[in-house]
Amino acid sequence: MVPERTLRKVGNSVGLVLPKEALAYLNVAAGGTSCVTEAGDGSLRTGQTSADVTRQLEVAQGIIRRYRSTLRELAT
Repeated sequence: MVPERTLRKVGNSVGLVLPKEALAYLNVAAGGTSCVTEAGDGSLRTGQTSADVTRQLEVAQGIIRRYRSTLRELAT
């Protein structure tokens, strides 16, 4: 697999085209979804999204919105 990829303009966004070997490794296909997360070392990781994780993130975002001021106060 070639580690260096070219970023391409796609409408108002920028896309990263992955080779078929990378797609097979990630078990994703065109039209599928993927999740990108930041690792502890500052690198980015990508992988499949699951319905469970998506639902958990939606619930967490709702809690963060609802208790934004409380969480902000606790952070100081």
